[in-house]
Amino acid sequence: MASHRARRRRARPSSGRRTVLYAVVASAVLVGGTAAGTVYVKAQAHDGGGLVSSSSAASGASPTASEPTSGETSVEPVTEPSVDRTALLTKGMRAVTVAPGAKVSVAVLDLDSGESAAYGAGSFDTASIVKVDILAALLLQAQDADRRLTAQEKTYATAMITDSDNASASALWDVIGQAHGLDAANDRFGLHGTTGGDGALWGLTRTTAADQLALLKQVFGDDSQLTEASRTYLQGLMGAIAADQRWGVSAAADGSGWALKNGWLPRSTTGLWDVNSIGRITADGHDYLVAALSDGNSTKAKGISLVEAAARAAVSAFSTA
Repeated sequence: MASHRARRRRARPSSGRRTVLYAVVASAVLVGGTAAGTVYVKAQAHDGGGLVSSSSAASGASPTASEPTSGETSVEPVTEPSVDRTALLTKGMRAVTVAPGAKVSVAVLDLDSGESAAYGAGSFDTASIVKVDILAALLLQAQDADRRLTAQEKTYATAMITDSDNASASALWDVIGQAHGLDAANDRFGLHGTTGGDGALWGLTRTTAADQLALLKQVFGDDSQLTEASRTYLQGLMGAIAADQRWGVSAAADGSGWALKNGWLPRSTTGLWDVNSIGRITADGHDYLVAALSDGNSTKAKGISLVEAAARAAVSAFSTA
């Protein structure tokens, strides 16, 4: 807490007849808002001083003739305690049923306030949510080469995002240089906990909820490696998902305000499901980026229920005062 103090000289009594003045202590409190929080301004006048006006104390202006120069003014900015959104999210997740053997992680960012929260740890198979990363990498490479996507690349991109077409994803995975190309792009995107899948296995790329939130910031934020045109293009595709795939983080939206990509994959080694969802949603007039990842689900349906419950808990952490 910063403190600024200004001491003024005490007025000397005149050489003539002196009037004994009793000490007058006056306190005025001005509460004003600043970017750092609430500021409390206390002004005190002693030994013959009058009240220091709140406007002078706040502005730092010199006292006027009606404002004696004696006394002391202190301005003490106090930052209001911020709400612990992660604690609220953790509390909300206690009401979410996670089946034995299943695991879930969720991360959320309020685009309006810049506040974020996260729950859970560890890495997960991406399944088809990596398709957003693949297209982001392709767009970044195209920017570097100062070229536009070809007609064929756009056809693949549309099918890959809106219909989650795997053949199109495989084609663009090869175009970007598979894991090497994805990892290079992710270094620039700030995804340092994501590793591309081996060979043609793009769906076994490993990632974290925090990294997926960072990817969403590249797609939906202004501070991005992607140009506005690239971001708008990707956002448009994520807002046109096939009707049967409109589940996941969109469950936390309060209407049609969403843009997302889901991923689901039954693991052949265990028979259990990876189910993930990432995207931007609108709720109560706020825009949120949400990434919900899960694995170890006995069925796809249970995985969907889990990531939807996690997304709702994440957004609820910001609707709680």
